[in-house]
Amino acid sequence: MIYFPKKKLVLPEGFFLNSSEIPSAKFVNRLLINCGSDSFPMQKLSIAIQASNFFFSISSQIKSKTHGFVRVTSDRGLNANLWNLCAEPGENQSLFYLVLLQATLERINREMPGCSISVQAPPSSFKSLEESGFILDPNGIRVMGYKL
Repeated sequence: MIYFPKKKLVLPEGFFLNSSEIPSAKFVNRLLINCGSDSFPMQKLSIAIQASNFFFSISSQIKSKTHGFVRVTSDRGLNANLWNLCAEPGENQSLFYLVLLQATLERINREMPGCSISVQAPPSSFKSLEESGFILDPNGIRVMGYKL
């Protein structure tokens, strides 16, 4: 099954989706910690981001700050993996997760059709993952896949 979004999501004014400017590992680590995830050594996280197939971040125009992030690795044949999914806690957190997931799934669908998708994500993203079509395992194994 191919991913077809229900509607195009729009970020609040002043925010934009970025896939070209690599965010600071410091900002990504801060987001991960705020979402309840583990942080990583700055240099290793920076290398991981650069070695990814692609990434998306949500930034604000007013403050040079990262508000959401996800990176993707893939063998471009069978598997695509979403790593470090995180969004700033607050009133826009769910929307940020949904925008990141929509953009990511659209790009995977376009560039890596047929790949199984696995996700490493914090509990704060579970509702957004379900809304995006992912299936959560009832036995505590978090998100395991998405049917394309």
